[in-house]
Amino acid sequence: MPVADHPPPGELDPESRQASPPPTRDRSALDLSRPRRLHVCNAGGAGMSAVATLLVEMGHRVSGHDPARATPFLPMLLEVGLHVSTGPQPPTLGEDVEAVIVSTATPADDADVVAARARGMPVLHRAAALGAICAQRTTVAVAGTHGKTTTSALLATILAGSGREPGYVVGATISQFGRSAAWGGGGPLVVEADESDGTFLALAAHAGIVSNVEPDHLENWGGEPALRHGFERFVAGLDGPALLCLDDRGAAALVRHAKEPVTYGTSADADYRLGGVAPEGSGVRFTLDHTATGESVDVVVPAAPGAHNAANAAGALAAAHRLGVPLAEGSAALAGFRGVARRFEHRGEAKGVTVVDDYAHLPTEVAAALAAGSTGGWRRIVAVFQPHRYSRTEALWRDFAHAFRDADLLAVTDVYSAGEAPRPGVSGKLVVEAVLEADPWALVAWLPRLDDVLSWLRGVLRPGDLCLTLGAGDLTTLAPRILAMLEDRR
Repeated sequence: MPVADHPPPGELDPESRQASPPPTRDRSALDLSRPRRLHVCNAGGAGMSAVATLLVEMGHRVSGHDPARATPFLPMLLEVGLHVSTGPQPPTLGEDVEAVIVSTATPADDADVVAARARGMPVLHRAAALGAICAQRTTVAVAGTHGKTTTSALLATILAGSGREPGYVVGATISQFGRSAAWGGGGPLVVEADESDGTFLALAAHAGIVSNVEPDHLENWGGEPALRHGFERFVAGLDGPALLCLDDRGAAALVRHAKEPVTYGTSADADYRLGGVAPEGSGVRFTLDHTATGESVDVVVPAAPGAHNAANAAGALAAAHRLGVPLAEGSAALAGFRGVARRFEHRGEAKGVTVVDDYAHLPTEVAAALAAGSTGGWRRIVAVFQPHRYSRTEALWRDFAHAFRDADLLAVTDVYSAGEAPRPGVSGKLVVEAVLEADPWALVAWLPRLDDVLSWLRGVLRPGDLCLTLGAGDLTTLAPRILAMLEDRR
């Protein structure tokens, strides 16, 4: 059964909740070169709110509805002057509406969809609408199995800080901007290009970044070969440079498919070579060399620790450089970066314990977040992991075996379903088994409910600890409860 485009509490990057054929690039699906009257379904979701925001700021007349009473993205819509009706029953669709925009999860019997079809009105998928938006502007699409939200935010920060007046569409709030989407001025449009349902194939992008390609969303794609072929099509469809991370085997394999391949990473063969990675406060420091010119810059990225974020920043700097931003100017602009919601987000401190929340839910992401935490000078890392989706847990649970090596203590909850039906034999306990098979002496607790986790943390947290919550579901709601518990603990 389709579910709402908006994420459940705390989930900021909606993914396709059901298998669907990947969309194709189509510049003619919606003509946005003149003012239009449009209606957006599921408008309070991360993806749909971004589309609605850009449409409003482009000068179109937009209305919207969301079945949820409240979502984290409704304030952004109010800020741009778009009132969204909420609740299970939408008001009557306006007579002047020219097209309705839906998400993958909007059900076919949605009242707005039924009304639009009865009038012979176009009903367009979000991917087609986003593609039409991108067609109005030079677009940089940021893709990859993980890291695309942070990389998109870093690129938008570089372009804004260097006076390029970018627009941006990102799956989480960029802290220094206070929102996740804006049309901006006359500069490039930075778009987080989602591969989960094939949206990245529908974008009219000039340039693109691919940070990595790893198995995920395989049920939507029909297997790993189809997913990798999707990335090949994405890269081949770019009009300009494809920025590819040579440190990732999947991204490196795309070089031969790009019209204008540009590489970055720690490899000696990279066009933009990354080196000297080291912690710097709550962020990371590194050097970036442009091998073609010999230019070298020292880079400090605040609020984004870890080697993986150094690579993300290198990709963003390289892309900005190809768009005309000098490396030194781009590096200076990164001083304004203040982080992204749920990406190693500092949620507070209490009684000597630091609480950080991270969206990491794939094995590589979890390992990277914990590695970043290990550079922060805390005495111990107490990690809590919430597996995300039954399908993903069933496919990847063995791959978590070594992902938690930098955690001193680990608690694993049951699976956050994200709308999926339970599967026999699939639970968070599979992750526990994988960890203990790899290291029988690992200190791991199987705590299915969040209330169980809170009770466990009450007993184990000590001054000097980092409490790191990891997962894409409602685990993010635990952070304020942990802080309150610590304040009340005798």
